[in-house]
Amino acid sequence: MDIIKHIINDTVEFYKWSLTIADKRVEKWPLMDSPLPTLAISSTYLLFLWLGPKYMQGREPFQLRKTLIIYNFSMVILNFFIFKELFLAARAANYSYICQPVDYSDDPNEVRVAAALWWYFISKGVEYLDTVFFILRKKFNQISFLHVYHHCTMFTLWWIGIKWVAGGQSFFGAHMNAAIHVLMYLYYGLAAFGPKIQKYLWWKKYLTIIQMIQFHVTIGHTALSLYSDCPFPKWMHWCLIGYALTFIILFGNFYYQTYRRQPRRETAAKPGKALHNGASNGALTSSNGNAGKMDEKPAASETGRRKRKGRAKLEASSVQPQQRRGLSSSPFRSLSGVISAEFAVSPAPSFIHRAAAPQRTNQIAASPPPQQRQRFPW
Repeated sequence: MDIIKHIINDTVEFYKWSLTIADKRVEKWPLMDSPLPTLAISSTYLLFLWLGPKYMQGREPFQLRKTLIIYNFSMVILNFFIFKELFLAARAANYSYICQPVDYSDDPNEVRVAAALWWYFISKGVEYLDTVFFILRKKFNQISFLHVYHHCTMFTLWWIGIKWVAGGQSFFGAHMNAAIHVLMYLYYGLAAFGPKIQKYLWWKKYLTIIQMIQFHVTIGHTALSLYSDCPFPKWMHWCLIGYALTFIILFGNFYYQTYRRQPRRETAAKPGKALHNGASNGALTSSNGNAGKMDEKPAASETGRRKRKGRAKLEASSVQPQQRRGLSSSPFRSLSGVISAEFAVSPAPSFIHRAAAPQRTNQIAASPPPQQRQRFPW
């Protein structure tokens, strides 16, 4: 217990010391006096993430179409405002894109940069509504680890950024991310209009690519600052590099799973399985399969017709000459008739005729053509 008390006391003392070097300009701004409101909002978000799906389990999903349109386009306006303010204020203050230390003075341009960064921090709290809308619409498949990790950590960590470094190098990543979120929420806003607009939104995957490029640029920019020994808190530089690496891994995995990974093909697929990868692919597979079967059936039926036709011709050629010459003229039939008349033998039972009939047919069928039979004396 003494060790735990010692750790807690050291943490409290370190926090009190850190407040002495915090940015005095933002001390009285909303949510900036203490980390407790930010932590409370993030904890409420995680609690709703757990209880929300249970609440919606036996209920119909909300549509929220108009709400989503208003929300997404409001986020477009907010992020565009943040980007504009950071870009114009940084230019007015002659910011360097390679190395820019924090200026804690009350210069109007510096305060303008700090205010724009505070709005950026607030926008990350508003983005918690993304998850709320997913849960209310029962789009639980959209709530991935990447989604929760991104939303929860951005809002919490940016409180630290505004509290201690509301300016300087912080503007670079914030104004780049705000510009990307303008495009992202524009996409979501247009998609909320329904299928009539969604068919034109072919550029979704490029948003993910732009986000991954953003993280690579952030790492490169931060590494350059470390290399040039920029007078900016180095602990924050290293934390930013590690944080960006986690996003590269998570977004890279998302991009691969969503756009690059090919589903496994089943060798013995059931009918309708081809629709798993899209209706067009399924239709193409189905049509090709039917075409193959249609090609095989005519060939098989044509071969059967030829066999039946050949068999019919063979039987006709063997039986018709016998009918023309008369089967009674055969010496074997004459002999059987004489024996029947001499001994008054009754006609043979029907099963004998049935058994003997194939033999006579085979003899007749195997006999040579009539022209050749005339050569023999009998």
